[in-house]
Amino acid sequence: MTDSEVTLADVLSLRLAMEEPLKSGTELVLRHRTSGVEREVTLGTPGAVAREATVAVSLAPLLLTAGRWDAYLRHQGKRNRLRSIDPGFSLDHLDAYALCKRTLAYRSYRTRNGYLALKIDDAAPVAEVRAVWFREGRFEVTGLLAYTGLEDDDSRHEAMLALQRRQTGARVSANATVQGVRFHAAVSLVDVLAADPEASGTWEPSLEVDGVGEPLRLGGWLDDVDGKRRRLHYPSARIDGVPIKPSYTADDELRIEVGG
Repeated sequence: MTDSEVTLADVLSLRLAMEEPLKSGTELVLRHRTSGVEREVTLGTPGAVAREATVAVSLAPLLLTAGRWDAYLRHQGKRNRLRSIDPGFSLDHLDAYALCKRTLAYRSYRTRNGYLALKIDDAAPVAEVRAVWFREGRFEVTGLLAYTGLEDDDSRHEAMLALQRRQTGARVSANATVQGVRFHAAVSLVDVLAADPEASGTWEPSLEVDGVGEPLRLGGWLDDVDGKRRRLHYPSARIDGVPIKPSYTADDELRIEVGG
């Protein structure tokens, strides 16, 4: 497999280079890596003998579930795992893909061993973080809105960044800027400490945007960096002697850690 992509219409597009022409009755088999459930699609054959072929498979009718699916070609009971030389990653494509409102997000990728696989995630509106920093006593964050269905244009939307501590119910909020699907938000760290002066712990940020039904989680999902909790480490700031730093959960959601 020399090229793979899941299009904006959730069609898996593949370009195959083969030692022998694709035989009649060949199936593309997708196998769920955890459960072993399989889905198969019979591929058409080219009108002429050819050692290259383009395949397009609509994914929605296959009723695939969240998780990782490995790809195989099968003919007359014999199957071979589909090798790939395409890294299958484009940040621009992922950004464009996330503009549509979806319940499932499909992504093709090359495994570490060089095979084609699909990564499927449950998709809900979120605020995708692209930059985080502390400046002049503030926590600032920028990024884009994903899976909301909003247009990537110049229209402005009323928005608010909120930080909340579930343990105590403390909450801090500040106005945010949203233009199209791009956002920028900042909140005073002094206000965060003042809202819960006796407690250290974790604050959960969310973005409330006019026209979007529910508050949006902040995190990092539209890239190829899994496990941000282990891989991304931000420097801490000190406000009135109290250390504060951003971090990620095991599910790649952004958090603000206050105290030691």
